[in-house]
Parts: sequence; structure tokens; C-alpha cells
Amino acid sequence: MAASSKVNGTQTAVIGTEHTLNAVTDAGTYQLKVDLVNMAATDQVILRVKAKVLTAGTIRTIWSGAYEEAAPTDGMVTVSIPLLCPFGATFTLQQVAGTGRNFDWSVDQP
Repeated sequence: MAASSKVNGTQTAVIGTEHTLNAVTDAGTYQLKVDLVNMAATDQVILRVKAKVLTAGTIRTIWSGAYEEAAPTDGMVTVSIPLLCPFGATFTLQQVAGTGRNFDWSVDQP
């Protein structure tokens, strides 16, 4: 199976709000990809992937990444590890400091 983008978009961050980028319900292996090019010196962002361990379980964070300040030229796009999610997954972005920025993102299936 070839890699593909399951869903994508642009999120305008509101400081302190955890934005749900997308929630998928089908089983699969997913990667969250976010472009950090718009970040500046005082910005801080937390990305999360959440999933269930059991079909009737509670959705909890299974991967997170925290980023701050302007992204270096070679680090403008961050990509989560591939995550096997048999009960779907939820992908979030939360900007906790700085000025609300626009973030391009995609949820891919490797």
C-alpha cells in the first residue's frame, strides 16, 4: 500500500486551547505531520496523538511533542513516529505561549 494523506488542513491556534485537528475511527497506522515555519521566539506548541488501548477504553495520549521558538531551517516540519491505532486516533495541537499562529498539518498513513 502506498503512503497517503488521510486528512489535512490549516489550524489557527488560540493560545491555551487544545484544538482537535482530526479524529479518525478506523484502524490504521498513522503519523501526524505539522509545519512549524510560522513559529517565533516566544511561541510554544504541544502536539498530541491520543488513542484507546481497548475498544471500550478511554482515549489517552500515546505520543506528544513539545516545540518552542522559531524552527531552524532543517526542522520546520515535525513528524510523529508511526503509531498503530486499532481503534482510531485523535490528533491535537495546543499553542500554550506566544502569538496564535497558523499551522499546516496532515495525518498520513505510511
